[in-house]
Amino acid sequence: MELLAKKIGMTQVFDPKGNLVGVTVLQAGPWTVLQKKTVKTDGYEAYQIGFGERKPKHATKALVGHCKKANAAPARHLHEVRHDGTLAWNVGDKLTVKLFAAAQYVDVIGMTKGKGFQGVVRRHKFAGGPASHGQKGWFRRSGAIGERLTPGRVFRGQRMPGHMGHVRRTIQNLRIIQVREADHVLMVEGAVPGPRGAVLVVRPAKKKTKPVAAKA
Repeated sequence: MELLAKKIGMTQVFDPKGNLVGVTVLQAGPWTVLQKKTVKTDGYEAYQIGFGERKPKHATKALVGHCKKANAAPARHLHEVRHDGTLAWNVGDKLTVKLFAAAQYVDVIGMTKGKGFQGVVRRHKFAGGPASHGQKGWFRRSGAIGERLTPGRVFRGQRMPGHMGHVRRTIQNLRIIQVREADHVLMVEGAVPGPRGAVLVVRPAKKKTKPVAAKA
């Protein structure tokens, strides 16, 4: 089960043991079930979920009509949740953050912040050249990238300047610290990819499935 969430920012809260924990605040839900896909009609089992709203005048007529079938406003984001027949939702159902529980582990998927075109010092943590002994203009360069005759080419994967950031990343096994159903807020321990306002995918952790026992 994968659901969309919006990154609000980071803050600090106290856990049950009194430790100060850095958390990421996520706006999780409400979600609306817009479409039900079946093996008979689509070849697989899935639900289409809408997250967020937009004004009808800013949406296409196709999207307005599609969401109207579920008695919902035009969704800002659409996401498909595949399942193996274990979910029993209906078109028009409203899903809330209570699908998640405190002390549960989740994986968060998102796009990292884009850094643009960067050199080898920032992109690959190169040390750079010496700053003395007659060096001029070689402080942040990469140096040699290959031989001239043998092999006569640059090896694939050679670390060089280039585009940095804006890649899909999955942060695994983040513990849920708080679930605030009234505010549609989910607080997870640690950092997640992307800037404030980024849309992320939250799913139950695949590697850590057992919830943490509550400690006084």
